Amino acid sequence: MWAYESVFYQIYPLGFCGAPFENDGVEVSRILKVIDWIPHIKKVGANAIYFSPVFESDTHGYNTRDYSKIDCRLGSNADFKKVCDALHKEGIKVVLDGVFNHVGRGFWAFQDVLKNRENSAYKDWFYRIDFGGNSNYNDGLWYEGWEGNYDLVKLNLRNDAVKNHIMECVEGWIKEFDIDGLRLDVAYCLDHDFVRHLRWFCDQKKEDFFLVGEMLHGDYNQMVNDSMLHSATNYECYKGLYSSFNSMNMFEINHSLLRQFGPENWTLYKGKHLLSFVDNHDVSRIASILTNEKHLPLVYALMFGMPGIPCVYYGSEWGAKADKSEGDPALRACFDKPEYNELTEWIHKLSEAKKHSKALNYGDFRSVVLTNKQCIFERKCDDERVLVAINADGESYTAHFDAGCGTAVDLITGNAHDFGGGSELPAYSAAFWKMEK
Repeated sequence: MWAYESVFYQIYPLGFCGAPFENDGVEVSRILKVIDWIPHIKKVGANAIYFSPVFESDTHGYNTRDYSKIDCRLGSNADFKKVCDALHKEGIKVVLDGVFNHVGRGFWAFQDVLKNRENSAYKDWFYRIDFGGNSNYNDGLWYEGWEGNYDLVKLNLRNDAVKNHIMECVEGWIKEFDIDGLRLDVAYCLDHDFVRHLRWFCDQKKEDFFLVGEMLHGDYNQMVNDSMLHSATNYECYKGLYSSFNSMNMFEINHSLLRQFGPENWTLYKGKHLLSFVDNHDVSRIASILTNEKHLPLVYALMFGMPGIPCVYYGSEWGAKADKSEGDPALRACFDKPEYNELTEWIHKLSEAKKHSKALNYGDFRSVVLTNKQCIFERKCDDERVLVAINADGESYTAHFDAGCGTAVDLITGNAHDFGGGSELPAYSAAFWKMEK
């Protein structure tokens, strides 16, 4: 699967393009801005893009009006095809947000229900409609909104007509835009039979079509398996990634990694490829969370070195800041142009190391050295070993351990490394030591 050897770049298009929050019905070709950013995306080292919602919606993209039409605030379907063609030409895969658990109040079928009530041909498209009740919008009927949000109308994914409509739209996206995968919004809420059907359907339509689900807590194996999703968002490690640095307790992230990928038989996700991230469109940017800015390159090194598929959120590669307390629009900013600084260059080096290392893409996980401020772990497959070393301390640290060989090369810097007499880690440093045979 191509995704297991990729570095993702996430763009939230409505914010990225500076679109108005409310859908004003005016078509503007803002999405073409992505084409101007392709050289930067390649410089970051990403070879896959995950687009947050692009289809016609009421406001923020997750309240869909029409699954077949690009949001007019972004442009036309033809505009988006130009973007996808340009990305594919540069070897960049395209994954779209599939928001199938719910739609917006402006969704055409729900509008028909509001108009025609019991006589609507679409009244069974939605979950638990009660024509004897009322809604927060005083519709004269009640319906289930996602997690109590009545601007998000829950779909009935066990209705064959709903399933067929969604599959037709997905097939249309593949034919029109040649997309390479889907990220399933709130996958933890989706009907499991629907997800199985989606996997079967996509497998028929395009080889190596990638499905990744938004998962928060619980056992990801319930949905990440051979008949459902290929991957899921690794929210468990997301928390550990930043709090291990803020509390100077590398035991926290190491515990999660051992629980998920360690050598024991009870390990939860050994051999699986979860989507790793330090921030995204729903959480504070990492540069606003870390209490020591010198840890910023290190948290990325840890994310790229651990098992999983790394995903970088647009703007964060140069250290942009935004706090969740400022509201979601602050997290989804419009930048006039990309910036390229030392952090961006560092992430580029991490990306190149990750993409070209079999051990970093597929290797097992084993903890080698662990203290409060340092960690060294091994990524190993049949023909390659890489030691990922992190020193979060402001002082240098010398690690003494049996490396199993005398020399290595750092995949990040290209420098040779000699393990004789211990391995010195400079203050606030990271290394990916590829072991010499």
